[in-house]
Amino acid sequence: MSIRSFASWNVNGLRACAKSGFCEWLDAQDHDVLLLQEVRANLPQIPPDILLDTRYYKFWNPARVKKGYSGVALFAKEEPLRVEFGIGIDEFDGEGRVITGEFAHSIVVGAYFPNSQDEGRRIDYKVRFCGAIHRYVEELRKFGKPVLLGGDFNVAPQPIDLARPKENETSPGYLPEEREWMAGFLGDGWVDTFRHLHPDTVKYSWWSQRTGARARNIGWRIDHFAIPSRDRERLLDAGILNEVMGSDHCPVTVTLAVD
Repeated sequence: MSIRSFASWNVNGLRACAKSGFCEWLDAQDHDVLLLQEVRANLPQIPPDILLDTRYYKFWNPARVKKGYSGVALFAKEEPLRVEFGIGIDEFDGEGRVITGEFAHSIVVGAYFPNSQDEGRRIDYKVRFCGAIHRYVEELRKFGKPVLLGGDFNVAPQPIDLARPKENETSPGYLPEEREWMAGFLGDGWVDTFRHLHPDTVKYSWWSQRTGARARNIGWRIDHFAIPSRDRERLLDAGILNEVMGSDHCPVTVTLAVD
């Protein structure tokens, strides 16, 4: 067995995050795989300091439907055996929402789940995406390797996962349809790694920029790593790095024992 460390961060625009300390943060990290969401840049727009970092192989899946929108990335110390860009469904792949790296030790899926938006304007799209990625990762389980699904799920699963659950029952990220999907996903043999190891810990990964919420820690836990329940015993640690600034989200991490 070997120990592998994974991190995921919605950077809310990589160019802006780079100006707010992303490169310095990356230099100080030792994760084997790093997943990014909301990169919001095509390859020629990526800051040179990031491209010149030689510790990582880097793979980008930008949105095709709109510039400066969405987009995900995967950084890996070990060259992947293969990389997939998307899940083979045009309505999701055009928005640059998923990237997958297969390694000798695991299969890592980075995902930026849609925001259901005010008044649930995109809830149908969100629910379709949730169903599609659920089916996608179930297929990956058939390879027999540990599978990690990490990223910004845009879902707070339980009341403990947001500061004001009662006031937000009709808010995007806590709509009944979203919570129902997450409960079904976990009930179908997947483990919310942070909540599994820290069942009573109140910690958030996203704070609204509109209300100075981060200073008051009025936040939501919507960034997650999930693993199949069969790999539960491999789980060594899961964290939320809420001291890390540079985005309205903070990084989340997981450590696994892999073959």
